[in-house]
Amino acid sequence: MNHIQGSGGQAPHHRANIALTLNEQNMIWTLLILVAVIVAAAPFAAELLRHSPRDDRSRTDGGIALLQDGVTSFQWHGPTTPSVIVLIHGLTSPSWVFSGLIRGLNMMGYQVLTYDLYGRGLSDRPRDRQTPQFFLHQLTELLDEQGLEGPVSIMGYSMGGLIGSLFAATYPDRVDRLVLLAPAGMDYTPGPLLKRAGAGGLFGNWLWQVMGPSVLREAARRDAAGPTVVPDLPARIDAELSRRGYLRSVLSAHRNALSVRIEDAHRDIGKIGTPVLAIWGEADAVIPATEIGKLTQWNRNVRHQVVKGAGHALPHTAPNAIIAAVTEFLREV
Repeated sequence: MNHIQGSGGQAPHHRANIALTLNEQNMIWTLLILVAVIVAAAPFAAELLRHSPRDDRSRTDGGIALLQDGVTSFQWHGPTTPSVIVLIHGLTSPSWVFSGLIRGLNMMGYQVLTYDLYGRGLSDRPRDRQTPQFFLHQLTELLDEQGLEGPVSIMGYSMGGLIGSLFAATYPDRVDRLVLLAPAGMDYTPGPLLKRAGAGGLFGNWLWQVMGPSVLREAARRDAAGPTVVPDLPARIDAELSRRGYLRSVLSAHRNALSVRIEDAHRDIGKIGTPVLAIWGEADAVIPATEIGKLTQWNRNVRHQVVKGAGHALPHTAPNAIIAAVTEFLREV
């Protein structure tokens, strides 16, 4: 009897151990879920802590235009002349990417207008999808606001080439010449992370917020280590990353603008007869010089120039070659 009672007396203690183990497991799961929530929310919380571009506008000597979708930051360079050239930058680097070209274009007799696309530089960060039409609307409004109704020359780099080409096709009377630097609107090869983020929906948004900054900083360091007229490129990209809405804007434009082919626009430009110069980087892995064939099919009147050894970052790595090509282009047309 004593043996039987002893066995029965141990059972409640055994059940208590089981209950304690289940409580510990529940606590562990709760902690894991909490950690997962914190990890998921952290990059978006960090985004809220970034500052607005308006905080930096007082430190520049540029102008601002209040357009329908927000403020656009712009700057005029050089004395007033009848000849105006508008420079349109690409996906990640705002208007300062053209700093090595300004003086040469002024010496050609151009007054230069640069501006920051929405989501970059000191322009506002509207939450609209960044489609080609979204950027076309910004450019059209800015030129109207600045009173530029007559024909201007357009130089578009990468995504800016897509925007400039759409403007030239839509408003042929407002463009006298078009210069395209590694133009988007054809085949485009993004980096692995941007490609994955672009296809990843909400997870892609999170992934780009978490890993995008390190990828952009590494690309800036790599470019700064080679020939460039913007040696402080890493610091400039850091400044972009410190502003709210930049990462979101880059991903949105990747998804909604750079994936678009504008064959019809280039065919229309060819029919209109607007002179076009396209300059390509021989070693460009993003928009390769092999796209010359495609652009030639769409518009056989395009003049092409390939910069030997150059990659995608043409404006700040090969400004002299660009100025030389544009000078020759102006002589011919």
